[in-house]
Amino acid sequence: MNRRTLPAAAALMTAAALLLTACGGGDDNKSKKPDKIAGADDGTSKSASPSASASASASPGRPEIELPADIKNTFDWPKTGDKDKDAVLSDSKEFIRSRDMAIAKQDPLNEAYRFYTEGEMSASTQEYVQDYVKHKARTTGSYRYYEDNVVIGGRGSATLSYCQDQGKGFDMDIKTGKVNKTPVSSDSYVLYNAALHKNAKGIWVTTKLYSQRGSSKCQP
Repeated sequence: MNRRTLPAAAALMTAAALLLTACGGGDDNKSKKPDKIAGADDGTSKSASPSASASASASPGRPEIELPADIKNTFDWPKTGDKDKDAVLSDSKEFIRSRDMAIAKQDPLNEAYRFYTEGEMSASTQEYVQDYVKHKARTTGSYRYYEDNVVIGGRGSATLSYCQDQGKGFDMDIKTGKVNKTPVSSDSYVLYNAALHKNAKGIWVTTKLYSQRGSSKCQP
């Protein structure tokens, strides 16, 4: 099974709108098989104990997010000191983690990712997770997120661009536990550009996502 990215619906977001940010892209890779979310290592067991993050997910009203111990996300997104920008980064992290959890739980309608998305992004994420369910697979391994850039717009809007290193992240067959280890190449680095808006609950929800695999901006 190959690395995946979110379905085509994510590409409805024009490059122009997203390129307001320095380095970003969609966090999924599309193939005939489920798009892959960034971050998997060598996870060898479906029974690995879950690990909860002491992040925004612990806040009142927010869904709890727990990932299997073999899925590790590293966010090299230092705080900016700007309240809105830091909130965008925090809620975007939770969206990424919630999507990983939905795949691990094989739950295309998981409430957590729906809490952090709206519109096209909710539909695209559902399709993305459903693709994994169809192929009885999930992600495993380590994913690193870096080179973030947030731009706050008017009327509660924002864009976020970031890179993802999938070099140590893979797909795993749930039934057999077999990990599809693919060699690291330029395609292991993905650029994402996301559009967000602040909803009535004060959450920065992702509404659109655009990805570019092998982007020169994300190469080591």
